[in-house]
Amino acid sequence: MKALNARTAPKSTAPERIIQFGEGNFLRAFVDWIVYNMNQRTDFNSSVVVVQPIERGMAEWLNGQDCLYHVNLQGRQDGKPVNQLTRIDVISRALNPYSQNAAFMALADQPEIRFVISNTTEAGIAFDPNCQLADAPASSYPGKLTQLLYRRFKTFNGDPKKGLIIMPCELIFLNGHHLKQCIYQYIELWKEDLGKDYERFKNWFTKYCYVCATLVDRIVPGFPRKEIAQIQKRICYADNLVVQAEIFHLWVIEKPENMTIAQLRKEFPAEKAGLHVLIAESEKPYHERKVTLLNGPHTVLSPVAYLSGINIVRDALHHPVVGKYIKKVQYDELMQTLNLPMAELQQFAADVLERFDNPYVDHQVTSIMLNSFPKYETRDLPGLKIYLQRKGQLPKGLVMGLAAIITYYKGGQRADGAEIVPNDAPEIMQLLRDLWATGDTLRVAEGVLAAQNIWKEDLNQTVPGLTALVKEYLDLIQQKGMLEAVKTIL
Repeated sequence: MKALNARTAPKSTAPERIIQFGEGNFLRAFVDWIVYNMNQRTDFNSSVVVVQPIERGMAEWLNGQDCLYHVNLQGRQDGKPVNQLTRIDVISRALNPYSQNAAFMALADQPEIRFVISNTTEAGIAFDPNCQLADAPASSYPGKLTQLLYRRFKTFNGDPKKGLIIMPCELIFLNGHHLKQCIYQYIELWKEDLGKDYERFKNWFTKYCYVCATLVDRIVPGFPRKEIAQIQKRICYADNLVVQAEIFHLWVIEKPENMTIAQLRKEFPAEKAGLHVLIAESEKPYHERKVTLLNGPHTVLSPVAYLSGINIVRDALHHPVVGKYIKKVQYDELMQTLNLPMAELQQFAADVLERFDNPYVDHQVTSIMLNSFPKYETRDLPGLKIYLQRKGQLPKGLVMGLAAIITYYKGGQRADGAEIVPNDAPEIMQLLRDLWATGDTLRVAEGVLAAQNIWKEDLNQTVPGLTALVKEYLDLIQQKGMLEAVKTIL
């Protein structure tokens, strides 16, 4: 079997136009795969320089394969199973700024550089007041980026055409807004070091750099340990950087204040390449759509499925009762609380169900159930309130899901004898143990709904009728079992 490198496999060359902070599985299976497809289908003609954001990372491994690797996409598309492999060749080189700081900073001097993309984990977009302009490099990602921007400003003497388009992919809402704020904090922190450049640099960044908030969506399991021998045999290369991901992808990019949608689409023609990349006025409605129609059903289907004796998300979808429950929650309840066009919501919901039905991933429902109450508070409770406001009644599926979570936290055994082992913050576990010890489902319902540390409010007081309906469903589950209780609301 051949080693994978530029001598054994063809590798295209293109100008280095993208600096990418992060070399992990997600960016390689998402952003670099998108860039590859843009190069193939449009005149984007760009390569990516990867910058390792922390001192120890994968830059050496990438360079060892001349930055070539395969993406293995799996899932369902248009109802059919897909299992495809694509060799990605868009990364030109990988740098470690801790051992190659001069090469890292010299990226700012390359006139063709136009984009900065990152995924440095949710904790990566943070301001560290200990960072200095003279550090080689600054410890935080925003610090490194500010150093790079200042070098670029100096090299090109504040040329308006040499600003950068910055698109963070960290999984926090309004990631671009947070990153921009951190950069301003560093400019202020380093005001004395910047000296006479302070005002001009700040103005150049404000006017001619374009920071976008983005929403990314693709499940990336990562390196396929179980199937790697089979995959290497299939591709005929000893690729040790294969990354596995689902076929679905979505990237919503909120246009920056100082650029129009048309301008950004022209510069970053992902939509033209037929990719699910939306350049929009705001990412907020799409963030709400994802949280509501993907995470929302996940949170309630898991305890309902598990207490019904079902362990895998895909099996829950195909179950004659639980499958109907999932669709009721998604289409009849949660979808009715969103403000995007209905056709768009229905298409997204259909895509979500295809993702749940992935034949290559045995997604355990118990893996979703960690911290179920906080998840319900952010993913399902807003929809429950809006539904009540719009329809004048409580959404039965969402309330049944809450009753299932409360029942799951009782512990004990399922009907098939499997031990129920809930896992959450100690104070939540203790609360549920104490409440269930009373043997009174009304006290259980009232006690859970009154927990300010979960809901930040007393739901007994703020959501009319919720206490009574939760108690009714807790009683149903105790008397008839989960499956029979679900049948009563379908």
